[in-house]
Order: sequence, then C-alpha cells, then structure tokens
Amino acid sequence: MNNDAPHSQTSNAEQSEKPGRSSSTLSRNLALVAELEELLSIVEPASVANILLQRAFDHGATDIHLDPTTLGTRIRFRVDGVLQDILPIPAEKASILMSRIRVMAGMDITDRRLPRDGAIPAEKFAGLPRDIRVGSSLTVKGERLVLRLMPDSENLSSLSSLGFYDDQFAAVRRLLAAPYGLFLVVGPVGSGKSTTVFSMLGALNSPEKSVVTIEDPVERRIPGANQIQVDVKTGLTFVTALRGTLRQDPDIMAIGEIRDAETAQIACRAATSGVLVLSTLHANNTAGAVDVLRGFGISSAAIADCLRGVISQRLVRKVCEVSRQEIDADEHARRLLRVTTPEPVRIVTGIPTDQNFRTGYNGRTAVFEIMELNRPLQDAIHRGEPSFEIRQQAINTGMVTLEDSTRRKVFDKVTSVAELERVISDTEQSLSVRAVDGEQAHA
Repeated sequence: MNNDAPHSQTSNAEQSEKPGRSSSTLSRNLALVAELEELLSIVEPASVANILLQRAFDHGATDIHLDPTTLGTRIRFRVDGVLQDILPIPAEKASILMSRIRVMAGMDITDRRLPRDGAIPAEKFAGLPRDIRVGSSLTVKGERLVLRLMPDSENLSSLSSLGFYDDQFAAVRRLLAAPYGLFLVVGPVGSGKSTTVFSMLGALNSPEKSVVTIEDPVERRIPGANQIQVDVKTGLTFVTALRGTLRQDPDIMAIGEIRDAETAQIACRAATSGVLVLSTLHANNTAGAVDVLRGFGISSAAIADCLRGVISQRLVRKVCEVSRQEIDADEHARRLLRVTTPEPVRIVTGIPTDQNFRTGYNGRTAVFEIMELNRPLQDAIHRGEPSFEIRQQAINTGMVTLEDSTRRKVFDKVTSVAELERVISDTEQSLSVRAVDGEQAHA
C-alpha cells in the first residue's frame, strides 16, 4: 500500500519561495542544500567539512554516506533509517572534502587502497556534539566514506520511553528481576538493540550491584558501572575481558554482542553461575536466537538451562505529526491488519513535504516481540525442537509477535500500513527459511 498521499494545497504553498523571503523559512533540507552549495562556491571544500557534520547532527541523521560516482561524490544522510540525497559534489571538490574528513579522523591520507577506520573526536572540533566513526573503502569509481554519528554517551533512554506496551513492559520487568540467566536482545543491524540493552542496564544499575559492560566501542556512559572497551590490538578481546570479569564478582554483565562460539560459551556459563548476562545477537526473531546459539555449538540442554528471555525488535517510522491525514483502510490494509468486521477502520498516512524529506515520516519507534522462557518452552528447547516450532508454542501461550506489535502501532495511529507490510515481509521471509531448515534437519 502506498501511503504517500498527494500534496495538499497548503503544503505546496508552504514550499514555494516568495521574493525577499528569508532563507530561515525554507524547509530544513532545502536550506541545507542551499547553504552547502553557497559555501562550496566561495570557500575551500575542506572548510565545508565541519558544517556538513554539524548539519547532519541537526537533521537527526545517524550516518553520512559519501559515495563516488562517475561525476563526483554523492552525499546522503540516513534519517529515520532511510538514506536521503543531499547534494552531489564535483570530483575535484569532493577529493579535498574527503581528505579533510580523513585528517579529522586521524586516518592515513596517502594510502587509500585498503579499508581504513578512524574517529573524529567531538572535543577537538567546535560544533560537534558527539564523536563520529569513519570508515573508508576503495570502489571501482573511487573512494567511499561512511560516517557513523555516535549516540549521546551521557543520555540513556528510559525503558518506559522505548515504545513498550504495558503488557510488554511488565514482561521486561519480570525478566530483569531474575537473579541470574541470559537475557538477549535480537534483530538486524540498526534495529535499536543497543539502546534497549542500555535502557535495561539503566533500570538495573544501583549501588548494591556490581555492573560490568564489555563493549566495542563503549558508546554510552553509565554512572557507577565498570565499562571495558575491547582492544584487539592489545589482545583485549571479548573473550579475555569476559574471563577476567568473571573472576571479579560481577552481579550484572552486559556484552556488546555475542559474535562467536567462545563468547557464547562463556556467556552461557556465566548465566548459570549466578550472573545476569545481557547481550545482543543477530537473529530475526525471538526463537531464532536459539538456532544462533545452537550454531555456536551450545547444546540444547545448556540453552534451556541458561536462557531466561529474548526480545526481538525492529524500528518503524512514525507518521509525521505535522503533515498527516486520516483515511479509511482499504481492503489491502484491512487484510494486513486482520480486520474482519465490516465497520470502517481509520488509519493515518503521511503527507510528503520537504520538512520530512518527502517521505511522510518523522522519527522512529520500536516494536517488540518478547519471549519469556517458561517450563514448556524450556522443555521444547531441551528436546531440540526447531525454532519455528518454539516460536509457535510461545505464541500459543500468549507471546505478542512483532507483526501484532506493529499492528497495534497502526491502530494507535503512530505508524503506517506500509511500515506494517515491511515488518510482515521481513518476518515471513525469515520464518519460511527457518521452517525449511527445520524440516531438512528433521529429515
């Protein structure tokens, strides 16, 4: 379903520029393009780098992409999870701009053949509110830079602000009350997993508890917690940090991400020896985490013993509060929403304007699927049941799925049917793949 409604007369009028109108009244992205084009025409491209980075923060971007083309470099901001074109820069100016960013990030500007990583520290450059991570690579069309704008290290989101419904919030509180065990947050890259983990740590953190985090890198500061940053160059890996920490009487441990079998083994061992372990994992849904742990060589019996709960999450775009309209759900939307009654259902759709990058959306919220490990689920895992059967059993005992969580957001007029369709497509594809894998395993 296409939820981009036609432009209203009001929005068109707002977009048209009148003679003598101040540039401050232009929409954010048009003003940015105008500002950058003017600066590039009158100053050295290197001087534009700071302004570009500052404006990315102003626009709420999470990433900046500088991609080479046959004519120069294409600049894009990732806003609300979607890349938005800002402007192209001619090749000769782009080269100077990218060299300046490399210098700011402490990267070697003479050797561009191999991928490189760097960091732009906020304290060294005026106007930057937070650090920026920089990665470079060489493509067939030239050098590419991707800049990740780090989250506010001093600002921890509260659990209540993440978008949990009351029943989900209660489930999370129950899981956090466990004295020990493994609690995972899963989802694809960019689904907000780290934010959720840090919010849980914020809720758990107290003077009576020894809280230790092992991260790569440390993204947010937690008052009173002992935070360890992995440094592979010196031999301080997740595994070595984990082993050392377990000898130091922790109550709560957070591992930035379980990436390999050895980390998984130690995390599970810690979770059964009196430590509450929080971590993230790349899995498509709650039950899929069981398959990933099995893939790391952990036995089904050990998983059933250590795992307490799993949160699967996605980020969905919120319909723009300023430019939106209510409509009746059509037949396609009603099927996606599983509406069976004849009464009309009112939903919202965004109106594309320059203020929302012509998407109709502004901001994102999370949707969740929370699986609490009860005795029947533990028994199913112990028996080696495939993940799609474990998930179905969890649903049968009351688990609210990612799809249903998103449906609730549509009914509450927070997000659109198009975002619901995206979540359904994502989860259905992963479930069908896992079902086939499970059937082959049984065969």
